[in-house]
Amino acid sequence: MEQQDINPVNDQQYQDNILMGVSRTFALTIPQLPPDLSRVVGNGYLLCRIVDTVEDEPALTPDQKRHFSQEFVRVVAGNASAYEFSNSLFSALSSSTTDEEKDLIKNVPAVIRITRSFSGIQQAALLRCVQIMAEGMADFQQNGSPFGLKDMEEMDRYCYHVAGVVGEMLTTLFCDYSPRIARKQSQLESLAVSFGQALQMTNILKDIWDDRARGACWLPQDIFLKSGFNLKDLSSSDYDPAFGEGIAGLLSISYVHLKNALSYILLIPRNEQGIRRFCLWALGMAILTLRRINRYRNFSESRHVKISRRNVKATIFTCNITAFSNLSLRMLFYFLTRSLLKSQ
Repeated sequence: MEQQDINPVNDQQYQDNILMGVSRTFALTIPQLPPDLSRVVGNGYLLCRIVDTVEDEPALTPDQKRHFSQEFVRVVAGNASAYEFSNSLFSALSSSTTDEEKDLIKNVPAVIRITRSFSGIQQAALLRCVQIMAEGMADFQQNGSPFGLKDMEEMDRYCYHVAGVVGEMLTTLFCDYSPRIARKQSQLESLAVSFGQALQMTNILKDIWDDRARGACWLPQDIFLKSGFNLKDLSSSDYDPAFGEGIAGLLSISYVHLKNALSYILLIPRNEQGIRRFCLWALGMAILTLRRINRYRNFSESRHVKISRRNVKATIFTCNITAFSNLSLRMLFYFLTRSLLKSQ
């Protein structure tokens, strides 16, 4: 039986605090949402982060990762004990998992108690996201290769399982929150996966060398083979211009998803400034990161292409003053992304 004598206020305080520990970016963007949405989206992010922690733990075998992923789905669905899951996974974590992530795993019951407080529609959206993400990640962990994914189609599938499904979850939550947004639900759903993929492709490109260090690679082999580069030869110490051409190819594909992300945002009513800011800040930071990757294709560490705090502040300021105007947003997008179109 789960414990019931816990103060809900303390659970919410924990959720707010741990967000800053596990993601400074989302700790900035999520509070921009209206309070009712911020609470459920913040909880959804933590649920996804728990799945990420399982995936990233090097001490776990693929079979163990699948077991913990499946067990966590049962926890979110209300069919397994959050306490037992938390204790079992926490004891299996190594020093490779950050202190903040360990703290999150230790406090899974608090996160789940908040999940239980949401409406049926909200809980169903969170569960669907966690289930698809957990199953997909387990499959890719089981069948993954240190030499990249087979092709762009496989990369699309990977991006869907780790990010596109989050776009779908957010769309469900936005439409449930606002009848005006719900009128555009079909249009939003058609763009939601692409929005998620834009952000995920940015992370994949930024984290190439971090992933490589732990024996993972999420780049598509076919894109790089077209430019004459084999991902088996990937090395941070020996830059090959053919590899840079492959990066350019992915930047061009990312541009299409960025453009779809903008279209998604423009469908959000202009009076919903909190939701617009939440989406725009994420899009703006992704664009700036991809611009740096395009400029420094020979980067060898993620910190080389990480945007500065000054860039983050500038992104926030610019997004906030243009959020009311669709025309201004289109012009700003064109100005910032035209170098990506010229990357090839």
